[in-house]
Amino acid sequence: MTFSPDFLPHRPRRLRVSGPVRSLVRETALRPANLVLPLFLLEGATEPREIPSMPGVFQHTEESLVAAAREAAELGIGGVMLFGVPLHKDATGSGALDPDGVLSRGVRLLREAVGDKTVVMADLCLDEFTDHGHCGVLGADGRVLNDETLAVYRKMALTLARAGAQMLGPSGMMDGQIAEVRSALDSEGFQDVSLFAYSAKYASALYGPFRDAVNSSLRGDRRTYQQDPANARESLREVELDIAEGADLVMVKPGHFYADVLRRVADVSPVPVGVYQVSGEYSMICAAAANGWLDRERTVLESLVCLRRAGADVILSYFAVEAARLLRSPLPKELEEFSL
Repeated sequence: MTFSPDFLPHRPRRLRVSGPVRSLVRETALRPANLVLPLFLLEGATEPREIPSMPGVFQHTEESLVAAAREAAELGIGGVMLFGVPLHKDATGSGALDPDGVLSRGVRLLREAVGDKTVVMADLCLDEFTDHGHCGVLGADGRVLNDETLAVYRKMALTLARAGAQMLGPSGMMDGQIAEVRSALDSEGFQDVSLFAYSAKYASALYGPFRDAVNSSLRGDRRTYQQDPANARESLREVELDIAEGADLVMVKPGHFYADVLRRVADVSPVPVGVYQVSGEYSMICAAAANGWLDRERTVLESLVCLRRAGADVILSYFAVEAARLLRSPLPKELEEFSL
């Protein structure tokens, strides 16, 4: 059926004619509470060290870590995810089990500083603590041993729970890790410590700057335990298994390159779904903006809104503070589509 230009019954542009109209029908909202700020604590640091491949992101001292967490809480950011950067590493990542180690100490500092004003999360993995840089214990042939690694994860979970972590992020992609960690926590009375499962974590090229951030010692790659970037269906299986094992939230990592996976996970998950806008995604936006190729503020907010639109309830992002500041301030007209 054709219509004369004088009579078009369907004019979608009517809902775009002004800022108030666009705001009225906007489908996706972005709030600071949707965001989680990753933080890095460098053992023994006397001053914050900016990470060259991640402009504006720092390896923190204890003092600057506390200041960053307090700012995040004041801005209404939903949580902080702590990564420890130790001075000493070994083959088994024993530093991850040290109640006085960098990660446990950082968790205690964060809980003392922000209490329940934001959720204090801790990464549960061995890669920062092993001298080979892998996420688990190695066998004689150099393979990552799944079940032997699970035994270490149990101990690490209890160490972090005793330090005060409210949520743990098991990120090692070992089979059965959620069940083992949940069992360990429950057996020691930590039923209220929740698990944010890195369920669909891909062996991505986008983690390079993060490895600078944690002074990674990685030798080889992680393709025997992280997912193949060519696959999507197996993510649904990983998510289903993690939920069955007791995950409270599930995550897709990385973000934008895997928005199709995020959408598929969000469509079937009965628990909240997170996504990690990883270091490579952060650094690409920073580099393009620094060269004048992109409008930084628009790109930052658009990138986060689009992850929300794709299905993310929670977004881990190094832009969390920058985005929260923008969202809490009167936005200029050119950013009106991101207003609350």
